[in-house]
Amino acid sequence: MAVDSTLPSPLGPPANEKDAEALQFIEEMTKNVDSVQERVLGEILSRNAETEYLKRFHLNIGATDRETFKSKIPVVSYEDLHPEIQRIANGDKSPILSAHPISELLTSSGTSAGERKLMPTIHEELDRRQLLYSLLMPVMNLYVPGLDKGKGLYFLFVKAETKTPGGLVARPVLTSYYKSDHFKTRPYDPFNVYTSPNEAILCVDSFQSMYTQMLCGLMMREEVLRVGAVFASGLLRAIHFLQINWKQLAHDIETGTLNPKVTDASIRACMSKILKPNPELSEFITKECSDENWECIITRIWPNTKYLDVIVTGAMAQYIPTLEYYSGGLPMACTMYASSECYFGLNLKPMCKPSEVSYTIMPNMAYFEFLPHESSTSALSRDSPPRLVDLADLEVGKEYELIITTYAGLCRYRVGDILRVTGFHNAAPQFRFIRRKNVLLSIESDKTDEAELQKAIENASVFLKEFNTSVVEYTSYADTKQIPGHYVIYWELLVKDSANAPTDNVLNQCCLQMEESLNSVYRQSRVADNSIGPLEIRVVKNGTFEELMDYAISRGASINQYKVPRCVSFIPIMELLDSRVVSKHFSPELPHWTPERRR
Repeated sequence: MAVDSTLPSPLGPPANEKDAEALQFIEEMTKNVDSVQERVLGEILSRNAETEYLKRFHLNIGATDRETFKSKIPVVSYEDLHPEIQRIANGDKSPILSAHPISELLTSSGTSAGERKLMPTIHEELDRRQLLYSLLMPVMNLYVPGLDKGKGLYFLFVKAETKTPGGLVARPVLTSYYKSDHFKTRPYDPFNVYTSPNEAILCVDSFQSMYTQMLCGLMMREEVLRVGAVFASGLLRAIHFLQINWKQLAHDIETGTLNPKVTDASIRACMSKILKPNPELSEFITKECSDENWECIITRIWPNTKYLDVIVTGAMAQYIPTLEYYSGGLPMACTMYASSECYFGLNLKPMCKPSEVSYTIMPNMAYFEFLPHESSTSALSRDSPPRLVDLADLEVGKEYELIITTYAGLCRYRVGDILRVTGFHNAAPQFRFIRRKNVLLSIESDKTDEAELQKAIENASVFLKEFNTSVVEYTSYADTKQIPGHYVIYWELLVKDSANAPTDNVLNQCCLQMEESLNSVYRQSRVADNSIGPLEIRVVKNGTFEELMDYAISRGASINQYKVPRCVSFIPIMELLDSRVVSKHFSPELPHWTPERRR
């Protein structure tokens, strides 16, 4: 393994003694990656030696070495574990996957591979998540001084819990964290003070929660030093909420009374202590929000904001232009990399450009293995475990599929994320998130994934720049009702000058540019095989994707984890989208393709 010794280490001068301890911990973990990983696997296998799952594959009690583990335990997907997880959900308390009691089931976002997965977890996983959270601000303080002099306006939400037939709580990982004592009774930290009271964050009614959090953010506008949400889409949803509700918010601030639509007793009790009449602030908000031009609205209302704290990697990258418009180009910090299955690591250079974000996996969080992506298309069977690469042995520039073994009992589990190694911090590889390993669109032999569709939309969006227009949201589906089938892309546009909106011809050219950006199999199908029809863009009314999110939330999706599905097939959603279409556009000619031009 090659380690780049020119990278700075330690990370930098800490802001205080507490930060110094956190930064030293990061240094220790990243310098001793392989030994930490060996210890973690040993701990997991020792504690779970008596589980049904490990016994099934004849992993002898006391066998904790990597070679035995790799030779006997198969690489699995969620579908492989579904019978065991269903037994746990139904109330089987025997040690199936974990020797420790399953404390709850964590639900996935609902847009990963099209279903809401249930991930068993144990109570001590909260400690591991809290540990990773505790490292974020010490790193950020290296780049942004003075964050202890103000507050963070973060839009954070919980979702109503459900119970499995066996009585276990099922909820998203963030709901689990926000409802835990780790969050609710967290000690005061001047570097991590939120404008939103716990009562607002913990309210399951999304309107009441968002309204109260926005109200508090407006009241404390001059104290706000950073603005954030989990995903970029969540922050844009908050801005849209302000556009719709600013008049009532201004009224509440002017009169010192709370909107009667906020009925939650704990919120009303909390706000009665802090909401006081402020006509001057109300007048300011009215002046800023009544202006049709909302460019730089974030820095106009929260003038001391130093950065946005949102995830803008992967599919969230398409929100960057809109966030830049509303924030006046503020830096966007992607601080950590996590999922329902496991919290993985953090960004040691959080103020870098979104296109340069790399995450350093912390080797104490779980045991990590990596399937080289070029071989990941080959069949993986329980009878022939593939040769995976350990965390310490990865190569810069190569892409891998992430495989995890967790304290909660997941063994050699395929998360589905494709990562590219960009470098090292000490001995720890750093990764760029590339995409989820799944195909979005396919008519015939063509296969278009999320990253490729995103790139095609970015290339087509260039045609919109001269019209001061951008794509703020999109989804797609493969329309096979007609022969040949064709790709349908739904666009919601932000037109900043209605007098200079893009013409039909321009949008038709966007269709063609998207086709030129797609892979050679797609273009061959269009040109030589005539098995795919012209790509279609359907422009929908503004606010359509807000309705789509509302619909998903009404069906149980988590507002924190919601991501717009990049491909849709559920008929009610397609009907909603089609009912909001204002114009349709098709590729006017065939894209270029020759047998020699292959990618």
